[in-house]
Amino acid sequence: MSGRIVHGGGVGAAAALYGGRPEDWLDLSTGLNPCPPTLPAIPDRVWHRLPDQDLLNETRHAARAFYGTSDILPLPVPGTQSVIQLLPKLADRERHAAILSPTYGEYGRVLSGNGFAVDAVATLHDVDPGCGLAVVVNPNNPTGRLHAPHELLDLADRLARHGGFLVVDEAFGDCTPEKSLAGTVSMRPNLVVFRSFGKFFGLAGLRLGFVIAQDNILERFADWLGPWAVSGPALSVANDLLSADPQPLRRKIAERRAGLGKVLVDADLRVEGGTSLFVLVTDPRAAELHTHLCRAHILTRKFDYAPTWLRFGLSPDPASDQRLAAALATWSER
Repeated sequence: MSGRIVHGGGVGAAAALYGGRPEDWLDLSTGLNPCPPTLPAIPDRVWHRLPDQDLLNETRHAARAFYGTSDILPLPVPGTQSVIQLLPKLADRERHAAILSPTYGEYGRVLSGNGFAVDAVATLHDVDPGCGLAVVVNPNNPTGRLHAPHELLDLADRLARHGGFLVVDEAFGDCTPEKSLAGTVSMRPNLVVFRSFGKFFGLAGLRLGFVIAQDNILERFADWLGPWAVSGPALSVANDLLSADPQPLRRKIAERRAGLGKVLVDADLRVEGGTSLFVLVTDPRAAELHTHLCRAHILTRKFDYAPTWLRFGLSPDPASDQRLAAALATWSER
């Protein structure tokens, strides 16, 4: 498999290089909700026992209601990354895979590393309908590009005529539920939707995601993952939070996104794109700006394949917005 990809979240490594305690850094390198909800209580029995079928079923029903999947019961998985690793088992290696690019790099790494010829395509119309697997991250990471559901369903139908699969990764889709394909999966046997739990709820350490697909595909993923793939505490937390009203979280995220947007505009940075959970900036000196912010103990996400890009995640409060603004002010004065 090809080389390891450097992702956001490396505060410990950044602190080792630029100083300070990791806990004192402002980590804007990940696209996570910085204001997670209060963790629900986890019954003692959940810690003591293997996750039983009743708990799994409760969580799947809560996910069905939250994601609006009709008669489909989403499959809990130990993070979306775990099922990205399994995609080579789903499709035929003798056929090309297409990835709408640029996007989350693990798709290309995993598929090409497992013998697939991968086409990095710029638009949905560039996807060869004869390919065995196409991947679209929607909204996209890191550009924020967002496709309408009918455009993706048209692509799914084109692929279906040749027996191909469409995987739509909606990891950043919780604040735009009207754009989700989760409710259409029951009508498309070749459609697979991935959802992330940790990003919207700000609980990435829980390592939880969901696969939404028809039963024959879900059974394959469940078999590949093996028994007890998701911990009981993760299922318990998800069951409670997925059953709660998501609107307060959406409002808080919108508030924090507005705060970040104002800081970046006031700093005269050019916004290239983004989602509810991050903003992508383009600047010819992006690498220097990244270093400047690291010296102020603020971590952003840079990209080796796009050296003019810098991604900013949300800060947890207005005081942190001001901390970022002050650091950007000293940059603009240079």
